[in-house]
Amino acid sequence: MRKSPYSLEQDLGMRFYASNSDGIGGTLRSRAEDFLVEEIPLPDTGGIGPYLLCRLTKKNWEQQHAIKEIAKRLGISYRRISWAGTKDRRAVTKQLISLYNVSPEALENVNLKDISLEVIRQQNTRLSFGDLLGNRFDILIRDVTCPNLPTRLTEISDDIEKGIPNYYGIQRFGGVRPITHRVGEHILTADYEKAVLTYIGLAFPQEAESIRNVRDEFNQTRDPKTALRELPIVMAYERSMLQHLHNHPDDYAGALQSLPTKLLSMFVSAFQSYLFNEGISNRLEKKIPLHLPYPGDRLIFSNGKQDIVTQANARTAEQLIKRRRCGIAIFMPGKEPFVPLSESEHFIVKLMKDRGIGSENFRKASEFVRTKFEGALRPIGLQAPIDVSIEESNVRLRFILPPGHYATTIAREFMKTNPLKMI
Repeated sequence: MRKSPYSLEQDLGMRFYASNSDGIGGTLRSRAEDFLVEEIPLPDTGGIGPYLLCRLTKKNWEQQHAIKEIAKRLGISYRRISWAGTKDRRAVTKQLISLYNVSPEALENVNLKDISLEVIRQQNTRLSFGDLLGNRFDILIRDVTCPNLPTRLTEISDDIEKGIPNYYGIQRFGGVRPITHRVGEHILTADYEKAVLTYIGLAFPQEAESIRNVRDEFNQTRDPKTALRELPIVMAYERSMLQHLHNHPDDYAGALQSLPTKLLSMFVSAFQSYLFNEGISNRLEKKIPLHLPYPGDRLIFSNGKQDIVTQANARTAEQLIKRRRCGIAIFMPGKEPFVPLSESEHFIVKLMKDRGIGSENFRKASEFVRTKFEGALRPIGLQAPIDVSIEESNVRLRFILPPGHYATTIAREFMKTNPLKMI
């Protein structure tokens, strides 16, 4: 184990690597084609109904933007489109989406660059988030400069098969502008003005200077008219909030609610993700292994069953973990009252209290966002066999992960480089 030297990762709770080996460096996503991800669908349960299941292939498209453009071409509300997982923008992604009451012939109207739709079947249920077996990844790390590369790759691959921290990756928090968890924190404390100012007005060095200038000016003046004039059309979410503020001055709550519900809910869930990352890092900082159960640890089994480690069952739990029958998990708090059990969960509760956040804040946010924030249990360890190959000065990684797990969490263990080189 070693500590990350990058302040950005530390700010997102990703404070440690599992592997002690030096990284291989390199750059991820030099091209969209360097990051391929394909969903592994659930088996067909049969039944024909009003939902058209399609395979969406896209390149260099932010998902919400892609869905809105598809809906526009079909002449339907984007709410009639659902999906099982959120995919990265800078990538080539293949995923399933379901469209309510849309004919296969209507797809001929969808002519968008770097987007294609393939009809799979009609079915009687809509896709819901998590309705997939997993994701298959094929990613290329370019320009690797590492002495004794084969040995280094073997060492890191072995560590990953033993288990690494199951962090939420940087893209969960916004990539170039990792602010989603900050916006979510302000929504939870009902400081809607600060939430809007953070989303629209907080500039980051990686952005174009012209955009940074507009953000800085809005932060100082709160003038939506000027920002609307200066921001490009493609920044649809910022413009949506600015237009609302132009029409309804100082209505920051309404500006937030002008955003799509799924995007708005992602802010609050990103704060939960930040808490989870911090919980794992606290465990590692206390030198408590990821796969050694301690009394108070929660266990999650492959069939969804849950249990709690005690002094009496700790040895049995250790054997079950070794056989990969279950894993240690952390509960991410939501609107229901929450009693922390493990060291990590007590640390999470302290972080929340320091920010004045409790279950009541999640309950109010749930009403504001119109989304349930009930909390969730998530494994703290990630294990995966990796198919590694060297291609001249590049390294290719192929692996499969369960839903909701991040390929960049694997890549960062290999690269151990500035996280901005992975987005």
